[in-house]
Amino acid sequence: MDKKALKILDRYIIRKFLGTFFFSLALIISIAIIFDISEKMDDFLERKAPFSAILFDYYLNFIPYFANLFSPLFVFISVIFFTARLAANTEIVAILGSGVSFRRLLRPYFIAATVLALLSFYFNGWVIPHSNKVKLEFENTYIKNPVRFEDRNIHRQIAPGNFIYLESYNNMENTGFRFSLEKIENGKRTMFLNSERIQWDSTSQKWRITNYYIRHINGMKETVQSGQQLDTTLSMHPSNFRRRINIIDAMDTPALNKFIAEEEMEGSANVSAYLVEKYRRVSIPVATFILTLIGVSLSSKKVRGGIGVQLGFGIALSFTYILFMQVSNTFAINNIMPPFIAVWLPNIVFSIIAIGLLRNAPK
Repeated sequence: MDKKALKILDRYIIRKFLGTFFFSLALIISIAIIFDISEKMDDFLERKAPFSAILFDYYLNFIPYFANLFSPLFVFISVIFFTARLAANTEIVAILGSGVSFRRLLRPYFIAATVLALLSFYFNGWVIPHSNKVKLEFENTYIKNPVRFEDRNIHRQIAPGNFIYLESYNNMENTGFRFSLEKIENGKRTMFLNSERIQWDSTSQKWRITNYYIRHINGMKETVQSGQQLDTTLSMHPSNFRRRINIIDAMDTPALNKFIAEEEMEGSANVSAYLVEKYRRVSIPVATFILTLIGVSLSSKKVRGGIGVQLGFGIALSFTYILFMQVSNTFAINNIMPPFIAVWLPNIVFSIIAIGLLRNAPK
């Protein structure tokens, strides 16, 4: 096959790949929106959400979030669907019979996969977080109930060497109970504050500490200070106790990296969940190449039963990938598995599957 014919073939495959992908994605998004409207209609009516907010703040930003969430699935389905049709019409046999190698046949697939992977990476890291910010604000106003902070025995590092403890915190009243603060310098405690209660004063933008005593330690010397009330600034804010775990969905990649560094310093229990989101933003685009290779290798043979058998097997395999990804992410969030390994394990396993299928692909 000459170079001109190869270029025509490349454009044909790229057009089929991208066209099938975007068409199937648009179809499933339309269905998802219909189901979502039926599910949330009562909330919209009960909380009197404006129609313009529903349309532009929620559903306009719902589309990119949902599209990116299921993009690996539809990359896989799209490749299998149109490649199986080529195989069923013996077009794959004709292409390979004309002297084109299977590896050369993969080139237009990977060009299209690169386009989708770059789009996914950019949308994951920058576009979707900004759209999610508007979407989450809408959900918090018209759908979800106010956040209630229910953690107890809270230990955090609010600044280098500054550690706090709270027995409990009421985020509806911005009040903490059994509060203590200690400062550590060079491995030694230099100050310790203990109090019955701490409350945020929104007027002065300070914390009001009630019934306190403070120990200042300087080597072998120690001084004690006590009082009924103390207004002070601390490196924490009431908003720290009102965060939903999905707040990271509204952060672009640079902001997420900064947020994770702050949470690691504070010793937050949710760091694993944040790291999962960070690594996922890279692993999903990479999965585009892996699933493309599996899809082509799997569907390039003409089999008995036609396209339906290959499409059914492909859908089952793609759902296995998504299930595997969700389970491994859950293991990471629950600190059963390191986040980096948990996020990348599905890609590693399915890369091995892809290599095995590639060896058995028609040559």
